Amino acid sequence: MSVDADEKRRRAEDKRAGVFADELAKLRRRRAALEAKETRLLADAYALTLEQRSRIGSASSRERDMPLRSMALELGMAVRVNDRSMQSQMHDAHELIELFPQTMEALVEGRITRAHAQVIQDASRVIDDPADRADYERIVLVEAERQTVPRTKKYAIQRAAVLDPRPLQERHDTAMRERRVWVTDLDDAMSTLTILGKNVYIHGAYHRLTGQGTEIKAVDRDKRRAHAAAQARAEADAEKSGGNADTDTAAEADAAEPWFDDRLLDEIRCDLALDMLLAGSPVIDPTDPTTGGLGKITAEVQITIPITTLTGVTCSGAELNGVTPVDPDTARRMAGTTRVWDRVMTDPISGVVTAVDRYQLHPSQTRYLNARDVTCRTPGCRRPAKLCHIDHSKDFALGGPSCNDNLCNECARHHTLKHATNWHVEQLPGGILTFTSPGGKTYDSHPPSRVTFVPTDDGQLTVAPF
Repeated sequence: MSVDADEKRRRAEDKRAGVFADELAKLRRRRAALEAKETRLLADAYALTLEQRSRIGSASSRERDMPLRSMALELGMAVRVNDRSMQSQMHDAHELIELFPQTMEALVEGRITRAHAQVIQDASRVIDDPADRADYERIVLVEAERQTVPRTKKYAIQRAAVLDPRPLQERHDTAMRERRVWVTDLDDAMSTLTILGKNVYIHGAYHRLTGQGTEIKAVDRDKRRAHAAAQARAEADAEKSGGNADTDTAAEADAAEPWFDDRLLDEIRCDLALDMLLAGSPVIDPTDPTTGGLGKITAEVQITIPITTLTGVTCSGAELNGVTPVDPDTARRMAGTTRVWDRVMTDPISGVVTAVDRYQLHPSQTRYLNARDVTCRTPGCRRPAKLCHIDHSKDFALGGPSCNDNLCNECARHHTLKHATNWHVEQLPGGILTFTSPGGKTYDSHPPSRVTFVPTDDGQLTVAPF
């Protein structure tokens, strides 16, 4: 087949991918519209049970709950859903229709999914004031229409936390009293050990296990390369001697084959965690003991804390690894003991990171991009930026500059995909990326929104209205 024919076929296949994307988007919008109809039906059913409840004269809560229980059982049997689950769905549908009209409208029009709506609804349960709830809904809905469900959830929780009448520190202190460890038995003689505790410690422990596991994999990789090189030398020696290599040398080479570690990183992390819980140290430590072994690897977490929280003016906004809030007391304590500082400057209107500097010698561009991107910038991917590659949107080999306006974080999977296929990325002002598929479709990736505070006329601080 000629080169022109190959190119023609490739373009046709890329065009089909664009057609698939359009059809999938249409189907998702139709599904959203159907989900909106189902939500309204469940809400109507719930409203009917409220009317029935109001006509019951008995003061017994059990008798007054019977209309709702009966309706939930009726609907649950019709669609093979547990009646308790159906009762919750009916309540959520009623609440969504009554309290979130803008979200319901977006769902009807297919601009968001039911999962987006649920995220908006769930995060808002800490907001009591109707006006605050309406403002929250308007702002988060903008994010929901352009972001995935997990990213919308993160932002919704941030916005709702600002409007929660209870300070984060109070909520955290209450939650800390619920910390515990429990076991869940699974199939095939397996079990899960779950630790519920302070997020800084949990993330730190996971980071240390990852570092130790990565070091074990690196040592194993070096051993494999050294063994392969030794085998290659032995084969070369055998060829030079005309196939009459010393049998003792060959036997020695075979006997010297080391044990290789075939475990995946997840398996190693699990084994390390159990070893340290049961024995106090890793049972297998192939690293150099003269340099400290696996014990030299320490935990590391990245906390972003607003200067207003650091100085005690406000009590929110601190984040761990860009994915979860940190209580202000922990954030301030860790800020006071850290050896590495980053100063992150943000645009006072958009909240987008514009610059970063630090005292320790390290490429400041990497810190800037990690702060701006938080995760891999491919839409839908949430791999933390610090575990991603820094990618030139316009290839360096083709003249692309190594400046922040031409760099973004891409995980290994999506970085490889970009260079191996005809996906292209263009950077726009404000850190917005436009991804163009081989089929010619475009998808925008916005930097994760941040909850930003602005000064008021009376000298106080309030959440920015965007």
